Amino acid sequence: MLGRRRLRIETDRLSLRPPQHTDFTAWTGLRRDSAAFLQPWEPTWADDHLTRKSFTNRVYWAQRSVRNETALPLFLFRRGPEDLVGAITLDNIRRGPAQSATLGYWVGAPFARQGFMREAIEGLVHHAFHRLDLSRVEAACLPENAASRGVLEKSGFKYEGVAQSYLQIAGRWRNHVLYANLRPDRRGRTDAG
Repeated sequence: MLGRRRLRIETDRLSLRPPQHTDFTAWTGLRRDSAAFLQPWEPTWADDHLTRKSFTNRVYWAQRSVRNETALPLFLFRRGPEDLVGAITLDNIRRGPAQSATLGYWVGAPFARQGFMREAIEGLVHHAFHRLDLSRVEAACLPENAASRGVLEKSGFKYEGVAQSYLQIAGRWRNHVLYANLRPDRRGRTDAG
């Protein structure tokens, strides 16, 4: 079970771990400094988005989600100078016949286009397939978000189609392109007799 051990995923340049209360200053600073870079691609930020209370609620949600195995929200820290780079979440973890989850992520403006998110996605997908026993990881992004589409495709995700009015982004219902990464040893297999 996830909640019974200290969760940390290590990649070549990053450490991925759940958010902690002590991350508030780094998180709010990176989000504030990257607002113009992030907001075109995200749901509208609530008025209290960058407050300590909102962050505290985020940390408690992350702890519950990890403990209940419903989501895996992680912060990305660069090794060496331990800078917060961004965040990645494996959400809506579905068990049973689905064995799947949804991937969401963001990277701060100073760390964009340096391969950090690709590294984080590949590390988390490997964890999802081999530690969580998932078979499918899904992701969605705006059609015009070339950077997000590119990182998904370079990370082994395949284009699956378009979802109409999928999410509210920047205050409007927007279509999203859908991608999925399938666990290689389970593609097309079934245990049904």
